[in-house]
Amino acid sequence: MSEFTLEQLNEFIVSAKAATYVGRGERSLPYRQGSHDLQCRQGPFIYLDSYFGGSDFIGEEVIYFEEKPVWAMNYYGRILDPGRIASWRAGQVIQESLSEMYRQGRFLGGFQHTSGDCTYFDTSEGDLASFTGREWIVREDVKVYELIYHGGLIKD
Repeated sequence: MSEFTLEQLNEFIVSAKAATYVGRGERSLPYRQGSHDLQCRQGPFIYLDSYFGGSDFIGEEVIYFEEKPVWAMNYYGRILDPGRIASWRAGQVIQESLSEMYRQGRFLGGFQHTSGDCTYFDTSEGDLASFTGREWIVREDVKVYELIYHGGLIKD
């Protein structure tokens, strides 16, 4: 098996994330009953994002290198105040904000973006190898959506 650098892995993760959920990429057939699955392949790398739910959702992203799992991230997100934001609007803010973050060549926190009357925030600790983070949306000075994520390298 050949090797990859963390820089190559980061570049693929950003590219795959931009091409799938944020880029409204094609969905693949679900691997598990009731899941929504997105997939991207570039050379020896494969990205699979599999999640359940809509306004409240849980999922996992896995990166394979030469068909072996090498990196993963779990996440759980939910609408905190459905009276202030509809799930479709939260999704719109998230896609717009993440698209801007990915243009910067990264996917981990320390990011803020305004979309209309909503502000998206992302913060994290750690790096590509091991991290935890949180994203949220504020509208009218109220936190209306939140997602918690964590992940890192997978080693034998």
